[in-house]
Amino acid sequence: MKTNGRASVQSEYPKFVTLSGGVQVRLRLMEPADKEMILAFARALPPDDLLFLRTDITQTGVLDEWARNVAIGVTVTLIAELDGALAGYASLHNDQARWTRRVGEIRLLLAPRFRGSGLGRRLAEEIFRIGQDRGIKKMAAMMTPDQTGAQAAFERLGFQVEALLQQWVVDRKGRPRDLLIMTHELGEAKE
Repeated sequence: MKTNGRASVQSEYPKFVTLSGGVQVRLRLMEPADKEMILAFARALPPDDLLFLRTDITQTGVLDEWARNVAIGVTVTLIAELDGALAGYASLHNDQARWTRRVGEIRLLLAPRFRGSGLGRRLAEEIFRIGQDRGIKKMAAMMTPDQTGAQAAFERLGFQVEALLQQWVVDRKGRPRDLLIMTHELGEAKE
């Protein structure tokens, strides 16, 4: 059954998942009170991790807008936390413009110590399923071609390369880099 309500998603969280090495993290939906935890997470990341994000999540104004989008249902964000600290997150952003509202963009970011632990794959799976439940018809994820771990996680979900945009983004040193867009067509939602 496809739903657009937040209530159906809320009933599934929080929940715990076990990563490689037996570490358990708690997955839950983002709340406005999480802004400080997200800010601390973002400011502790290596500079290159922040380079290709659509928004600068080290800025409180950006986090305020993110929280507003979560509150109105345009964005759904899953938080993975361990011992009160953010281990990573996955977001599904849905543009409300009439011509693109059927498309959801997945954004995912992990703390360096959790890369290779299975957390990225698990977050991608969870947010993908949430998108399906919300009736999204096509999902997209964007990354640079050298982010092979992210590519592999999305390929396991059925995503395929849709486009490689040559020299589309610029790194911190001003060098142009390619942008890889992967998509997954979900087809028409069954009502």
